[in-house]
This record gives sequence, C-alpha cells and structure tokens, in this order.
Amino acid sequence: MRQSTGWIIIVVLCASFVLLLTRVGAEVNEVETLSEAFDTNIELGELFLSSNSYILDSEGRLVSEIYKDTNRIYKPFDQIPQLFIDSFVSTEDRRFYEHEGYDTAGIARAFVANTSSSETEQGGSTITQQLVRNIYLSHEQTYQRKLSEILYSRELEKRYTKDDILELYLNSIFFGHQAYGIEAASQYYFSKSSNDLSLAQVAFITAIPNNPSFYDPVNHQDRTEERKQWVLKKMLEEETITEEEYIEATEETIELAVQTRTDMFPDYVTYVRDEFRDLVAEKEGFADQLNNATTPEQKEDINAELDARIQRLYEEGIAIHTALKPLMQKKAVQSVVSRIPNEDIQGSLAVIDNESNKLIAITGGKGYEKFNFNRGYQDFRQPGSSIKPLLSFAPYIDTTGVGPSAKIDSKNKCYPDGGSKEYCPKNYNNKEVGSVTLNQALASSYNTTAVALLNNVGLEKAYSYLDPFHFEKVSDSDKHHLASALGGFEKGVSPLELTRAYTTFAHNGVYSPAHGITEVVDGGGNVIYSWDEPETQVWSQSTNDKMRQMLANVVKSGTGRNINVNAPYVGGKTGTSNSYHEIWFVGLTDQYTAGILIGRDQGQEGPKSIESFAQSNPHQRIFNDIMN
Repeated sequence: MRQSTGWIIIVVLCASFVLLLTRVGAEVNEVETLSEAFDTNIELGELFLSSNSYILDSEGRLVSEIYKDTNRIYKPFDQIPQLFIDSFVSTEDRRFYEHEGYDTAGIARAFVANTSSSETEQGGSTITQQLVRNIYLSHEQTYQRKLSEILYSRELEKRYTKDDILELYLNSIFFGHQAYGIEAASQYYFSKSSNDLSLAQVAFITAIPNNPSFYDPVNHQDRTEERKQWVLKKMLEEETITEEEYIEATEETIELAVQTRTDMFPDYVTYVRDEFRDLVAEKEGFADQLNNATTPEQKEDINAELDARIQRLYEEGIAIHTALKPLMQKKAVQSVVSRIPNEDIQGSLAVIDNESNKLIAITGGKGYEKFNFNRGYQDFRQPGSSIKPLLSFAPYIDTTGVGPSAKIDSKNKCYPDGGSKEYCPKNYNNKEVGSVTLNQALASSYNTTAVALLNNVGLEKAYSYLDPFHFEKVSDSDKHHLASALGGFEKGVSPLELTRAYTTFAHNGVYSPAHGITEVVDGGGNVIYSWDEPETQVWSQSTNDKMRQMLANVVKSGTGRNINVNAPYVGGKTGTSNSYHEIWFVGLTDQYTAGILIGRDQGQEGPKSIESFAQSNPHQRIFNDIMN
C-alpha cells in the first residue's frame, strides 16, 4: 500500500513539475532561466569516470591491472557493440531517444506494471536518471532525491548528446564483483571483450545490474538465466532482434569463464610503480619542489600532492610500457630461490639489457610479495671490492693513461686519513704483495692496490668519476676516507645502482641511467611521459677498453673464475664486505649487465656473517643461471 501511494505521489509531482516548467517558461521571459539557476546553485562539473590502468611488458603484454575498488575498462561510444545499446534501451528506457531526461509516461507505466506484480519489474527512471544517480546522487529512496534526479537529468540532456549519455551510462553501471561498465563485466564473466559476446551473453550480462547481488552469476546463475530470458523478450518486443535470433539466444547454454585480476611479477611491478612516481615528479616539477623544501611539513605537503596526482593518473586510465622480459624475470626469481636455500639469507639482483639500456628484470628477495621492501633497489649495502673498478682502477687509468700491464707498488703501508688518523689497509688473509700489475691486482682483488690507486688519484678527483651515477646514499663523509676504495661507505649502494653503473663498461665509457619504463600513454594512445636519456662520458673509450680486458681477466683467472657463461665476452667483479656480511657479483656480457647481492636482512642486532655459505659462490652461480 505504501509503495503504491509513493508511486502515485511521484507521478503527480512529476506531472506538476513538467506543467510548471512549461507555463513558467512561456510567461516569464525576463526571469532567470532554469539553466542559469541550475548553474548558480548546483555544481554539475565535468563528468569523469575512472578507468583501469595497466603495466605492460616489453612485448606489450598485460602484466598488471591497476585499480582500487572500481574495475572499469572504459569503452568509447564508437567501440560499444550495438547489441548492448539495444539491450539496455529495450529494457531500461525504450523512449530514451525521445524524452529530455525524464519520462512521465514511463513512470506511470512502471507504476501500473509494478502494482499488478508481486515484484518490481520496471523502474520509473530513465537511463539519464540512472546515470545521474550513479554519478551525482545517492541511491536512497526519497521523493527529494527523485526530484533532484529529474532536475539533474534535464540539465544533463541539454549539455550532452544521447550518444554521450549512453557512453557514460554503459561505462558506469555496476555488474557486481567490482566490475563497472560493460567491458569490465564482459572480461570478468566471460574472459573476452564485449565485442566478442553472443546475443545470449549480452542479454545475460544486461540482466545483472537490476540487482547485482540477487542476479550474481557466480553464486546465482539460475536467477541470471531467468532474467536473461526476460531481457531477450524485451528486445524482441522492441524489434531490435528477430524471432530467429531470439529463439537461438534463449536456447544457448551460458558457460562462465571468470577472469581473475591480472597481477604478475610483483618484484618488477613494485619497482615500476615507484619509478612511475619518480617520473611524474621529475616531469611535473615535484622533484624540484622537494629539493627546495626547507621543512618536513613542506615536504609532506608536496608528497601528498604528488600522491594525489599519481592516483588521478591511474584513474584516468594510462598504460605504462616497460622493458620487462618475463622469461628473464622468472629465471632471476627462480635462481635466487634455488641458489639460496638458507631460510635466513636473502638475495636480490637487477638485469639490464645493454643494447636498449633498459631494466629487464629485478628481484626483491625470496618469497617477495608486492609492495614490500624490495631489496633490488631499496637495500643499500657496503659494496666491498665491487666498487674498485669504478672508484680506483678506472679513474687511475683514465688520469694516467697506463694499461693493464702497468705495475703499482702494493706493499702494506699506512696513509693519513682524516687529520691525525692513519688508515692501514690489509689484503685478504693478510697476504702481502709488492709491485703488481693492475691486471693481477684487480683479478686477485688486492686491497692495498685499490687504496694506493685511490690515494694516487686523490679522493676528490676519484669521486668525481662516481658523480654521474648519482648513488643515492653515498654521502660527503664517504668522500673523505680512503676506506671507500674497498667499499667502506657509510650506508652503501643498491644492486640496481651498482648494476646501472657497470653498464658504462658496456657502452664505451658512456653512462646513461637505465630505467624500466619505456613510455606512458593515455587512453588515446598518446605518449604523456617518457624518460630523458642524458649521456655522460665518464671515462675515455681507451680506458674502457682496458677495463673490459681486466674485468674479463677477473672471470678467467681471478676471484670470478666460477663464472661459466657461453658468450663472446664475459667480465665482472666480485665484492665482499667486512666479516662477510654481504657478497656481490656484478658482471656483463655484450648483451646484459647484472648485479647480484646476497646477505642476511639487517635486524636490530646488526649484520651477521654469511662466510660459510659464501664459500659455495652462490652469487656467481646465479649469474651463470641468468646469463645462460
């Protein structure tokens, strides 16, 4: 009784409202128009529907879908199948192309149909009203909301074409299971595009929005099937399908193929999400603002604004194209797991393609879960002897012009190191050497040679060779101590940073930072972001050729002799921090550069030795795995 009374009131009010608009419009020309009053008092704003964003691999294949609670794949009107237009117009608003946003006759018709049935078969709302309700208003059942809905709908019809409204409507409808819009629903329930659905499947999906919980195909497919038949009947009545098509569709068996959310390669995706944030910060000036901020509060506000900007971009529906090589990524993850069976020891690595100078794989650690601490680029450790080629040997050769066969006095001695202090480096196992060639010194990783070279070049000059690499945690205090020749940094470097730096040996002494993102495009396929690729000649090509020869000797007869890779060129350098807290290998072929770090996570008790485990050379075995 109360429902019938409510519908009567709505019909009367709507009729009165239409009559009032007509008479007022005819009689009062000098009074402010309804549209003007609407603009003054109601903020309609620009219509915006969020859309999913995507991360793609190097071949353009989907790796990860980005959305929060709304899974929507936005479909422009010219790509919407006509069957969906016909099904929704036939069932929801058959006079859609005739009315101006509200349909008084339709409301009356719905009242008659619903009062003669035990269920609510028809709603009095037009497609435009439903769109308004989905975007601007709540779904509460009140007369005030209903009148507001009509007012909004009338104005919406004046501002947008029928095609525009249908486009927005068919992209905004909720189909259950976080799916909004016909494309997301098609992908979710049938694992294919809306353009590839049969008439029966279209009617099946059209049945859901009337009550997504009641007509949920996953849990109540029989109910959805029943309403699908009703949808087909309405389409037949409206003559949008033929009798033959109707019969064929009613007899078709519907088989669901529910598609789960695509979200692969958590190590790489986590890195790309952070890199995208850095890319936007650089391109839109946030990075400069953060550098110029003087208080923590200012930085917090800038970061909040940047995060809001990133979220807006994700909601606009962008595609982040990356250099990810899935096979290499899988191999890297598998190798870390298989080569480091010890539960309390972790490993990470980064792999860069030398030809494209792009990051093609990165691992965050064994058992990595998305958005957790990623050891591949967030773990800063002492690099040990792996820093020697960059800080001691290449700068010395570049400033003196000598070759690998040049000899250097490498006997034990002490050096002034910070005022009255002295620094007295020792070789592994306290081995004493005299005058040795640079080639032998790097292959055997003599500490005394590395310190002698750094002292000869000078700390300031040697560190200028590291400047192009922009090591994030290398501080000014590191630049004042000769111990840095052996990797004795205050905070250290990450595997990604060190791997990037070693790509210089693959590019004739030229450095350009390798990234994972190749380009970012909007929904229309337009490139909106890409990295600038500045190049810096760090050392001469002659120096680079000599260093490549020496790095190859490390693999052939030095500390890297467990490397066994079938490639025309293989070179690299091992690294061990004090007390075997970490072990490194950074190496390259003509095709790839890779850096591997192994060590225990640093807890409150501080770093722990992995010396016994290190004897099996797991870092070099991992390099063999991924390069072969």
